[in-house]
Amino acid sequence: PAPIAKTMGALLTAFPILGAWLIFAELRFGLRLEKLQRKVEAENSWPRFDFELRPSGRPVRASADAVFAQYSEIARQQPNDWHNWFNLGLAYDAAGDRRRARAAMRKAIALASKN
Repeated sequence: PAPIAKTMGALLTAFPILGAWLIFAELRFGLRLEKLQRKVEAENSWPRFDFELRPSGRPVRASADAVFAQYSEIARQQPNDWHNWFNLGLAYDAAGDRRRARAAMRKAIALASKN
């Protein structure tokens, strides 16, 4: 019983610490992303997606995928420009791929912080 109790005690300490770190990381990501968004808006360089929309206002998947392919190619051709990765992240998000959208946005944040 003692090893199990010690393990449970350690986990009761570790989980809140892990949870706090995850919340901090998520907030930091969001704040950095907002900073990039303000930069894009200040530069007046917000991408214009030519989506075919559903009645709900969400893009049709095939239309979003076509736009995604276009922005993906641009990011591959100019991989060191954070604008391209930001736009690619928006395109991934529109295509419904949240995991890749977040990865592209993280890359945009990293590249923007180098400049």
